[in-house]
Amino acid sequence: MLTDWQPACDLKLLKLRAHLLQQIRRFFAERCVLEVETPLLCHAAGTDPNLAFFSSRYESPPNQHRLFLQTSPEFAMKRLLAAGSGSIFQICKAFRNNEAGRYHNPEFTLLEWYRVDFDLLQLMDEAEALVRLLFADKNLGKTERFTYQEVFLSHTGLDPFAFHFNQYRAYAEANGLPEATALCGHDLSRWLDFLFSHRVQPSLGGNGLVMVYGYPACQAALARLRSNAPHTAERVELFMHGIELGNGYHELIDPVEQERRFDQDLAIRRQHGQAEIKKDPRFLAALASGLPACSGLAVGLDRILMLLSNSPSINDVLAFPIDRA
Repeated sequence: MLTDWQPACDLKLLKLRAHLLQQIRRFFAERCVLEVETPLLCHAAGTDPNLAFFSSRYESPPNQHRLFLQTSPEFAMKRLLAAGSGSIFQICKAFRNNEAGRYHNPEFTLLEWYRVDFDLLQLMDEAEALVRLLFADKNLGKTERFTYQEVFLSHTGLDPFAFHFNQYRAYAEANGLPEATALCGHDLSRWLDFLFSHRVQPSLGGNGLVMVYGYPACQAALARLRSNAPHTAERVELFMHGIELGNGYHELIDPVEQERRFDQDLAIRRQHGQAEIKKDPRFLAALASGLPACSGLAVGLDRILMLLSNSPSINDVLAFPIDRA
């Protein structure tokens, strides 16, 4: 007889989670941001080479369709924005394959919101207000904001906007990271991800919230590039106690540029032997019809709960993590 049927987390954490969700909903209601719901099961998945997805077969005789569990509600929410929804938010489940560990569960809870006519700085201000509300009992210190270039330079001595392979390789070998060269090769984006996660991120947000913004263009994802500095993406990430809490963009609204990036992602996926995926035609059609100028941010709520409850692992704040699901 199975003995692990009970929740993995303390029941007090179920109440803390409920309180957290109430606070978030109240926060956005006061700002007249509409709560929405979009499908978890979709006809298309994102093309990001850094994400693996779950797929399923939908049988609708006489046809069969391959469907995907969403890695993020981003595409569907942007279709709502293009249809005239105005500013929106969503609290939902998202799914990412091959992700399990101290800070990861394949199924997780995500808060994602989009603010029409907000630039990146306005989004950062709102994100800070939300975090301070949620951590009101934690006496957070002053929020710090750094450009990606200055924080990367200060921790590694390397300029992320001036890539020299031999310099990066020498740094990795001198700092006990000899595997970096084989993993990253001559791919700047991979080098930045690797070195940031190993040498920069662990020291961010020891006393409060840290926001890192102004990412190199190779890390733009779905963010627009600065008109006066096209090598810089209007992207921000949030960190606390060395943990990434959120990722946001001044959203790209150019359908031609977005499709070019999708094609680039697909080429990288093929190069690395990753699963084939198709571009989302409905999302691209929504962009072509006109996505309003907006900024958006996604925050992992399970990680927020970890910090609020001083829990060492994400499994400690989930009722039924993957090994008990």
